[in-house]
Amino acid sequence: MPGTVLLIAASPVGRGCLVDAASVLPVLAAVAPSVLSGTDTANVVELADPLQPQAVLTRLRAAATAPGPLTVFLTGQLQLDRRQRRPHLALARTTPATVRYTGFPWHWIREELRLRAPGSTTLLVDLHTDAETWQQLAAQPLTGGPGVALYGRVAPPPPRRALAVPTYMKSLATILRSGHRPPLADLHQQALTRSYAEDPDSARRDLVLAAEPRYLAGIPMPGPATAHGYAAAPAAAPPVHPAAPPTYPVAPVPYLAAVPMPASPPVAVPVPEPAPVDPHAEITAAVQNGRHAEAAALAERWERTALRTYGPGADEVVHWMEVRADLAMFAGDAELSCRIWLAVADARLTAGQPPDAPGVEAAVDRAHHQWGRIGDSARARELGPALADLRGRVPGRRQGALDDIRRNLSRLQTH
Repeated sequence: MPGTVLLIAASPVGRGCLVDAASVLPVLAAVAPSVLSGTDTANVVELADPLQPQAVLTRLRAAATAPGPLTVFLTGQLQLDRRQRRPHLALARTTPATVRYTGFPWHWIREELRLRAPGSTTLLVDLHTDAETWQQLAAQPLTGGPGVALYGRVAPPPPRRALAVPTYMKSLATILRSGHRPPLADLHQQALTRSYAEDPDSARRDLVLAAEPRYLAGIPMPGPATAHGYAAAPAAAPPVHPAAPPTYPVAPVPYLAAVPMPASPPVAVPVPEPAPVDPHAEITAAVQNGRHAEAAALAERWERTALRTYGPGADEVVHWMEVRADLAMFAGDAELSCRIWLAVADARLTAGQPPDAPGVEAAVDRAHHQWGRIGDSARARELGPALADLRGRVPGRRQGALDDIRRNLSRLQTH
């Protein structure tokens, strides 16, 4: 199956630029697509100094829904928005005062990649930060989501009036230009070693990212990955070892009292450990093959299991509600998708999450988007008041969103 590769290089124009992100693209472009992806064939999409967050979101969403492995090479700089203090990828028009509206929120990356099968997504990053963002990331590490392999480095601000060079990503590209793609952990380690040879000081100051996908038996937890920490790289840059596989309880072997036991001690009968359950892979395969009803039924079954196990409003339950909303969108059922996203937003708010929480804003934004795609005017009129009420409590980032709902609702009622 062909893979997909997304090359993103983003940094602000002018005085706010900390890194020459675009300089890495010619080196990456010289690598064969199959080597970039690690598959026989691959589609490569390149984004150089994008202007609008929606342009990045469109490309990322298309890549995330493509079948086969996905590899994202991301080079740029991170900044915090002043209101919510969440990291954003700074784009060409981003300034410290406009990050919230002109930058690309990091949590959007997690949102778009969360439905992909664990182990099918790789995120390789070379990121630079300003002093404020650097301090926060040291305490609150970046993650790509529980099913995403995340490798790379985060660098502190360069010296005053200096422009940093993405040496890690260039080293990565140089290694891949040989035509050989070593295992991820080895590739990451080789790139670190090579970049530290060019910039020895970075070995003492960089924060190294090395997170493998997290697999859990039963219901996957949608929280941040805990395998591999996020810590300052030592000067010697020790090799990164993959996380130890999870262990599972082994059922005791039953013995029959009626059967006479031999005098010698019994030989323990090995019981194979159960394989980790990965419902996302099964659901993704069903969607890719057009079996939307089957995918929806699987998600509903897992949601019911989560509801029995954890109770209403639990993160695990909300996670499967979000999966069902996405599945309805893939199936072209905008009305059902809108209804579920409205329920997701209500569940998050009821659980005590603030209106500007990332999950709440994302749910309302998606409900709004799907509402606009409902072809039946009567159904759209039915859902309009509930959406308007929710949008009044959760205004989100899009200016005039509530006015847009009221205007369209008025038009629907007129017709």
